[in-house]
Amino acid sequence: MSKLLTVFGATGQQGGSLIDYVLKNTELSSMYRVRGITRDRSNPTAVALKARGVEVIEADLDKPATLIPALAGSYAVFGVTNYWERASKEVEIAQGKAIADASVAAGAELLIWSSLPSVTKLSNRRATFKHFDSKAEVEEYIRTLTILSAFFMAGWYMQNHIGYMRPQPVGDGTYNLSQTFAPNATLPMIDITDTGKFIAPILLDPAKYNGKNFTCATKFLSPLQLVDGWTKVTGKTVRYSMVSPDEMASEAMTPEMRAELKKSANLINEFSYFGPNGQADLEWTQAQVKDNLTTWEEFVKSNEPWFGDV
Repeated sequence: MSKLLTVFGATGQQGGSLIDYVLKNTELSSMYRVRGITRDRSNPTAVALKARGVEVIEADLDKPATLIPALAGSYAVFGVTNYWERASKEVEIAQGKAIADASVAAGAELLIWSSLPSVTKLSNRRATFKHFDSKAEVEEYIRTLTILSAFFMAGWYMQNHIGYMRPQPVGDGTYNLSQTFAPNATLPMIDITDTGKFIAPILLDPAKYNGKNFTCATKFLSPLQLVDGWTKVTGKTVRYSMVSPDEMASEAMTPEMRAELKKSANLINEFSYFGPNGQADLEWTQAQVKDNLTTWEEFVKSNEPWFGDV
């Protein structure tokens, strides 16, 4: 009989991508049936999931009492929170711990937590980065519980560049990417639709990966390499300029996001996104993954057109 995998954030990028992968993967779909957790089952994405055979359940991370019945019968749980929805470290920690407690109370055997490194520790307390530190604090809590656990740590979403980090026209037929990172600083780039590729090994062998962190990206790339990829794929000249967070022209960025972006730029320029062992940890993670990961050039090509005159 198949086991129940319950996925939080079922209509979001990570949770939705994991569900899609499991449904399409013959081995995993024979092992697991899927339940998706959402706050609104009438959401069109949730309705589409139900049409694909996913059990869709409503629950609210701010109401822990709703979580235990939502997780009833689960063998494995994927937990993810959205810091930017409330922009509160305290809220995210409370939500993450609520997922963990409910997983244990429901008798689940495996919890996969969407985590990130502690910037406070990486920087020896010289810096804090709220939506990294909050996830790391939840991870520390999960490690104290009596449940198998593993930790999915996503790099920099390639999808960020579809929205507020998109190259802008200069006016002479060329385009410019403006970011706060040093031109040669490297970011671990991940197509977030690859989420399931990284989590599959954990679902296939939970005991083997108990306590392990998966550092998830295709490759560390600098802004200069990103614009080279755009130029190569689109045939349009794309250049890079380093700017301050205040110069980032995007209505989608809140003051909180700008403040965190400023800190992230300093962090990445000095410590790298995943810290000094990031490259080695990435190589270990990729050695566990069976599927080919999406390259930056493949992502750019699959998301054309990028420019209005294409």
